[in-house]
Amino acid sequence: MHLASTYRTLRATALALSACLALAFAPGVHAATSAGKAKVSTKKSVAASKKVVRAKSKRVAVVRVVPQRPSFGQTFGLHATDDPLDLKSSVALVIDQDTQQVLFSKNSQAVLPIASITKLMTGLIVAEAHLPLDEMLTISQDDVDTEKGSRSRLTVGTQLTRGEMMHLALMASENRAAHALGRSYPGGLSAFVAAMNAKAQLLGMSGTRYVEPTGLSSQNQSNANDLAKLVGVAYQHQILREMSVSREAQMPVGKRFVQFRNTNGLVRNPEWDIGLQKTGYISEAGRCLVLQAEMAGRKLIMVLLDSAGRYSRIGDAERIRKWLDNSVALDAHDPVSLKP
Repeated sequence: MHLASTYRTLRATALALSACLALAFAPGVHAATSAGKAKVSTKKSVAASKKVVRAKSKRVAVVRVVPQRPSFGQTFGLHATDDPLDLKSSVALVIDQDTQQVLFSKNSQAVLPIASITKLMTGLIVAEAHLPLDEMLTISQDDVDTEKGSRSRLTVGTQLTRGEMMHLALMASENRAAHALGRSYPGGLSAFVAAMNAKAQLLGMSGTRYVEPTGLSSQNQSNANDLAKLVGVAYQHQILREMSVSREAQMPVGKRFVQFRNTNGLVRNPEWDIGLQKTGYISEAGRCLVLQAEMAGRKLIMVLLDSAGRYSRIGDAERIRKWLDNSVALDAHDPVSLKP
């Protein structure tokens, strides 16, 4: 009896163990268990990945890099031209205002976009038209830049006098102000542009063409020789001299006054005696600068076009001024040494 009982116990244990092994290795059972575990593991992994991505997105800002469009001067290879002053502008011209003697010249015949140097002709046309400077003009939607999408603090509906608009166009290079000046000209914008081109031809600026009054269009083009003539004529008008070298001005825009500053920092430099100036920039033109100033005991006109860096036109102007100050050959009848 004792042996029989022991046999039954061992047989039951063996059957139970066999059933467990069969269940463990039954088709689909192990796979399902592993898949379940993998599914749980995958969910945890995905959730963790999402947390990492979200955490990274909070810390890392995506910066969109837009390649800068080359200027016309860069496309034409003008920057490869060497000069003894190592200027960063591909075009440069310095002349004696009284004698018209050329003291420095680099690619002065090259016709390039001139950007907001255009506004100097805009101011000249308004000044010579003798239009009432106290007449109120209103910035309209037509004055908003659709060419380059440039910003302006003159909101649509802003009312300023023609004189104030001209002041902002020449001093702060306000595009909407310049456009409003052209739009309000007798006969409208087309008549104003025609007057700009007629004046250029009258001054002998044969390489110059204007299509609008702001300089936002790359089709506004000229060369250094022509622009030197423009500076000389514009300098004869006191109002253009005073407005272009004004350091800053407050203008009523809506219900508040807005402070505007001159785009040319040289007007605030005590080492410079500037009588008239204008800056300009669009990507096709590079950084541009024209000015009249007294240097080394002379009244000079300087033109710098297609400067490659943000501050390089100012640096080029400083190089030229220091070269002139150090020169011992500034005599109207003697050749000028171009060694810095």
